[in-house]
Amino acid sequence: MSLPSSAHALLTLASGGGEHGSNHESLNPYLIGGLTLAALLLLLWITTRLNRDR
Repeated sequence: MSLPSSAHALLTLASGGGEHGSNHESLNPYLIGGLTLAALLLLLWITTRLNRDR
């Protein structure tokens, strides 16, 4: 099996065999992005609180 054919097989497998779309109906990208941004800002805030010069 050559590299291009194995890469194509992995992409086909990852996309569900082409039977369904890659996006799930119930996942809202704005909600996921907003929650991710909130989590990263929370981690940034925690890091800056713990990294104070004492």
